[in-house]
Amino acid sequence: MAAHSACDFGGGKAEKLALAKYRQVVWQGRVMKTQFTNEELRHQGPCPLTPEEIGLLLKALGFNNDTRLYLTSHKVYGREARISALRKLFPLMDDKKSLASDKERAEVEGKASLLAAVDYYVSMHTDIFISASPGNMHNAMLGYRAYKNLKTIRPNMVLSSQLFLNETMDRPEFQWAIQNAHKNRQRQVRLRKETQSIYTYPIPDCMCQQH
Repeated sequence: MAAHSACDFGGGKAEKLALAKYRQVVWQGRVMKTQFTNEELRHQGPCPLTPEEIGLLLKALGFNNDTRLYLTSHKVYGREARISALRKLFPLMDDKKSLASDKERAEVEGKASLLAAVDYYVSMHTDIFISASPGNMHNAMLGYRAYKNLKTIRPNMVLSSQLFLNETMDRPEFQWAIQNAHKNRQRQVRLRKETQSIYTYPIPDCMCQQH
């Protein structure tokens, strides 16, 4: 999701140039330029969380290093350099490549829709689902898991981003702030507002009515 946003992720000039080129080639100008600085964007909350930030968020919420993670992604920006921090926190981490056989991988190689379907299917059946950034899969999965009453953590993007930028906060204070910010963002059902998608917020429209 890094390429979908106007945000930078700490890689300096080289990263800015690489992301700008990717956004222009792949998205052909659909990623709008912004008047805000990267720090201002992160304070506002539209920037995806990095793999390391997801790891720190999960740690603060009480998950230990025995927790098994499945990474849903087509490509991770920065590859192993970005994933390594998350892997140190949660060494039991899988993705499509580690779970599938060589034959199974060959059948879906280069087929983006099938690869996405694998991620979607696994996400349907996980104990807990968390997304680093709102997007089409996030929205669809939010609705499905709400309908099935499955636990889904919705990161508080605004507050989390601000906490990650705060260099004066110690670990206990950070953990308390994260837990407090997410105590009402785990599994709690959200009723659909008039302008919201029924696919993302299926309640109450899709619930059985008892008379």
